[in-house]
Amino acid sequence: MNEQQVKELLGQLQDPFLHKTLAETNGIVNVSIKEEKGHVSVKIAIAKTNTPEQMTLQMKIVEVLKENGAQSVGIRFEELSAEALEAFRGQATESEAQDILSPLSSVQFISIASGKGGVGKSTVSVNMAVALSRLGKKVGLIDADIYGFSVPDMMGISEMPVVKDNRIYPVERLGVKVISMGFFVENNAPIVWRGPMLGKVLDQFFRDVEWGDIDYLLLDLPPGTGDVALDIHQMLPSSKEIVVTTPHPTAAFVAARAGAMALQTNHDILGVIENMAWYESKSGEKEYVFGRGGGPKLADELRTQLLGQIPLGQPDWTGDDFAPSIYAEDHATGQIYLAIARQIVEKLQK
Repeated sequence: MNEQQVKELLGQLQDPFLHKTLAETNGIVNVSIKEEKGHVSVKIAIAKTNTPEQMTLQMKIVEVLKENGAQSVGIRFEELSAEALEAFRGQATESEAQDILSPLSSVQFISIASGKGGVGKSTVSVNMAVALSRLGKKVGLIDADIYGFSVPDMMGISEMPVVKDNRIYPVERLGVKVISMGFFVENNAPIVWRGPMLGKVLDQFFRDVEWGDIDYLLLDLPPGTGDVALDIHQMLPSSKEIVVTTPHPTAAFVAARAGAMALQTNHDILGVIENMAWYESKSGEKEYVFGRGGGPKLADELRTQLLGQIPLGQPDWTGDDFAPSIYAEDHATGQIYLAIARQIVEKLQK
C-alpha cells in the first residue's frame, strides 16, 4: 500500500460522532508507511477521543489495513479543532450531537497485564477491583482474558448477566460490576474463535454493557503480547497499566515485554505488583519459594514504582460467602491490596 491507498481506504470510514466520513472531516491527519516491515502508522482526528466509539473505530482501521496487506498498524488519535467541530456539530441532528457525550468518557481504564500465564494476574485483578470498591469507588471489571476467563469463578459468581432492551447488565459482586466471556460459554467450552470474532466480543463489552456510573473500569488482560492483548492496547489508548510478575528473574524478564507493549502503545504504567513474593510459615519466617528481586528489578527496568508485594497464600472463605480468590478486608493480604489501591487512587488524582 501507498499513502494514497491508505487514505482512500480509511476515508470511507465514519467519524463515530459526526456520522460523516473521515474524508469529509479531513480526519486523516497523517500516514506513515515502513515498507520493509509492512507497518502502517496513521494519525486520525475525530470529534471526541478516549471513548468506546473511538475503540470501535480503531478496530475497524486495524481490520481494514490488515485486510489490504499491512502486517502491523499503529494508530494515534487527536480531537478535531474547535472550529471544525463546531461546523460539523451545526449539521448534526440532535441525537447525533448527544452521541458525542459518551457514558464512559469520564471513566478511568486500568489494564492489568503480565508477560506470561500463571503469575496470578487474575487474582490480582479481582482483589484490586474489590479493594477499590472498599475504598468507596464505583468499579467495573472486564475479564478480557477471552481464552482463559476465570473471574466469575474466582469471585464466586453464580448469577448471569441480564439482557434487557438490547443492553447487557453486568453481574454485581462484592461491590464490583463484572462482565466475562465465561458468562456466554456453555459448560466451560474452549474458545476456538479467531481474532476478528474476539474483537467483536470485546467491542460488545464496551458498547453494549450498561456499566452505569463507575469511576474505574479494570481489564484483566490476556497474558503475553499476542493479538488479543495488542488489540486491547490499541482499543484503549488512554488506559493506565499495572504489570504483574513473580519474584523469579525469568518471570520478570518476560513481564518486561508486556510493559514494553504498554509503552509502545502510549499507555502509562502505574507500577508493578510482585505476586507470590514469599510464603510466611506459622513461625512468621518468610520463605522465598520463587526467588527474590523480580518485582523491584522489573519496576526499575520499566522506570516505574513497585506498588506492592503479595505473599503466597489462600483466602479464607465459607459456603455462605463463597469467593475463593478474594481476601477479606481484615486479612493481612487484604490490607496489602487496600494499600496498593490507595496508591493507585492517589496517583490517578494527580
